[in-house]
Amino acid sequence: MKFSLEWLKHFLDTEAGVTEIAAALNAIGHEVEGIDDPADKLAGFRVAEVLTAGPHPDADKLQVLSVDTGEGDPLQVVCGAPNARAGMKGVLGLPGAVVPANGMELRKSKIRGVESNGMMCSVRELELGDEHDGIIELPADAPVGTSFADYHAASPVLDVAITPNRPDCMGVMGIARDLAAAGLGTYKAVEVPSIAGEGACPVEIRIDDPQGCPAFYGRVIRGVDNTGSSPEWMQRRLLAAGQRVISPLVDATNYLMLAFGRPAHVYDLAKLSGAVVARRAHDGETVEALNEKTYTLDDTMTVIADDNGVHDIAGIMGGEHSGATEGTTDLLLEIAYFDPEAIGVTGRKLGLASDARTRFERGVDPAFLDDGLALLTDLIVKTCGGQPTEVVRAGSPPAERMTVAYDPQLARTLGGVEIAEGEQRRILAALDFDVAPDWSVSVPLRRHDVEGAADLVEEVVRIHGLDKVESTPLPRVEGVAKPTATREQLRARKMRRAAAAAGLHEAITWSFLPEAEAAHFAQGDAPLWALENPISEDLKVMRPSLIPGLLGAAKRNRDRGAAGVRVFELGRRYFRGADGTSDERETLAVLLAGEKTPRGWDSGKAAPFDAYDAKGMAERLLEVAGAPVDRLQVMGEAGAQFHPGQSGTLRLGPKAVLARFGALHPRTLEAFDIDGPVVVAELFLDAIPAPKKAPGFARAPYAPPALQPVKRDFAFLVPDDLAAGELERAVKGADKQAIVAARVFDVFAGQGVPEGRKSVAIEATLQPGEKSFTDAELKAVSDKVVAAAAKLGAELRG
Repeated sequence: MKFSLEWLKHFLDTEAGVTEIAAALNAIGHEVEGIDDPADKLAGFRVAEVLTAGPHPDADKLQVLSVDTGEGDPLQVVCGAPNARAGMKGVLGLPGAVVPANGMELRKSKIRGVESNGMMCSVRELELGDEHDGIIELPADAPVGTSFADYHAASPVLDVAITPNRPDCMGVMGIARDLAAAGLGTYKAVEVPSIAGEGACPVEIRIDDPQGCPAFYGRVIRGVDNTGSSPEWMQRRLLAAGQRVISPLVDATNYLMLAFGRPAHVYDLAKLSGAVVARRAHDGETVEALNEKTYTLDDTMTVIADDNGVHDIAGIMGGEHSGATEGTTDLLLEIAYFDPEAIGVTGRKLGLASDARTRFERGVDPAFLDDGLALLTDLIVKTCGGQPTEVVRAGSPPAERMTVAYDPQLARTLGGVEIAEGEQRRILAALDFDVAPDWSVSVPLRRHDVEGAADLVEEVVRIHGLDKVESTPLPRVEGVAKPTATREQLRARKMRRAAAAAGLHEAITWSFLPEAEAAHFAQGDAPLWALENPISEDLKVMRPSLIPGLLGAAKRNRDRGAAGVRVFELGRRYFRGADGTSDERETLAVLLAGEKTPRGWDSGKAAPFDAYDAKGMAERLLEVAGAPVDRLQVMGEAGAQFHPGQSGTLRLGPKAVLARFGALHPRTLEAFDIDGPVVVAELFLDAIPAPKKAPGFARAPYAPPALQPVKRDFAFLVPDDLAAGELERAVKGADKQAIVAARVFDVFAGQGVPEGRKSVAIEATLQPGEKSFTDAELKAVSDKVVAAAAKLGAELRG
């Protein structure tokens, strides 16, 4: 809900500034989502007077003005407004000012050959209304040279999130009451006018659905004039709240709703026929609402109707047919109380949201019908004129106030803070609760959220200050001594931290995908899980991979100018077995797109990500997850979605695939409409073997070997399609007792190497045990290495 500081101070006498008020609102449970100061937008605009106005030499519809800004010589301004003339006062935007409506920065320029030093502005250009027929005309006493923001009394606007349990704060008056209770000023009670009315109301008002509409009050006002504009102060407050200024009658009802949280409706009396009745709709009955859409109703919905049919979806939206227009001279004013649950059901069935529904669904103040009707009548008569009739009251709203037995000691035992009884009485009284000497508390009818003593504790503590409640750890319950997180949960936490430490940003994407995207990443012929009642067609199938969601996130970031994207997601993939059973598998996916390093004077062109970056990230995260990275094998067959020459899998043996990585296939990038290069890694956490149980005895601390290791280099000629990693594993496995490590340190092909072959050099590390190796033992190990390599088609060079 938005409201201006000036509007708030209509109900609250305070010297506090907007920052202090925002802090107080946050402290008492009303989250301030933003503060917008219109004065910032109006910087560079000032009150100016047109001294002379003459025709433009080369344009029939333009004038050349001489404008007094109150400082120095007059400025020359070219203007196309038809109402621009000598002697008028308006608003001049000086060079450097930014027009709020379109973001255009004003500059000195030539318009059809004539220099212009700014712009005379219209209401719409300054976002003060919709008028655009001419420039703003200010009163004759407007002080020339004054900042227009100061002259206009632009007030900061607060945007406050009102929780669903506080409908009493869906009006500025309710916010003011809470702030006053918190000690930020004095609440200014509204003076409700006494309007007797002349003569009986000529329209019969009746209730045929007392369950949906317990109370329906109304009166007729004759002789109104709806052709002018609502008062400037009202327009200013409505615009600050994000409401359009429409007409005096509509503006008055919107003002009542936003100021007091009380929706109301105005009918054009000439468009009504017979009695106006709150009744249930008939099945199939239709109504064209004010949003110009037609809705089909059923017999569970409450409507306002006359002899001709439905005019109003009760409590949600009025009808187009009987709404007030410029030609309205006689009107029927309606203010009613509708059942919150019924309003919610109707709104959900019709898919229709409105400000009125928001308030009625949460519960408006049932005691505010007479006061609301009097205030609205007064607003209309003062703005539009007219003569009101007497009030017709059909039905009666809930009137029995709940009484709660309260113990002030609960603030300490339940709220955790010591508050003096006198202060508790003051807080409750300031919030309009009646507190008896025996602490029986009568709850205001508008406070639907208060049902017991615990709710009163909440009220007292939040106003006293939640920041004053000390943080104390909960006592450990006997029998809950061990950590409750599972191994999988602990692993997920470690992997999230490791991925973030590696420079990745976590993404959380939908578990649902468009059918085409899901099919693109389907595994073989495995059937996909399709939802019977999806949120939309774009969220129809459960994801078989996390990569499509990350591709969508990368595309959105790339489209918005991100040079490089580094994201990961930890979630589940969903599969459907042949027998219809569901299978969910925990997965972590990484996506790297765009620039790995930006261009620079020292590095030259920007460097893109490649498949090795994805492989390195996969190995790094698998190690954190507890996988035996030193025993992983790199194999192909990452999937049709990957580039066949720039991808692979990490496996423990031929079948246990722990991850796949690499650059995505150009067809995949085309299908997802994203520019490459894009590399990804997908880790299948369910495939990682569980760690072996720790031995039941204590181990001695690690001590380095007494004897130094021995290193031997081997150079083999191997087929050029043999993976170097396979040769490395063969060398290491040739003598598992003696050889503790093996690594490839060179690969060469070309001159001196036969065609179809390559040279792979491997360093083997041999670790002696209790005594050093003899020459014979070293030769025996070397022979085993050569023999193991020969099984792969390798031969020792030289």
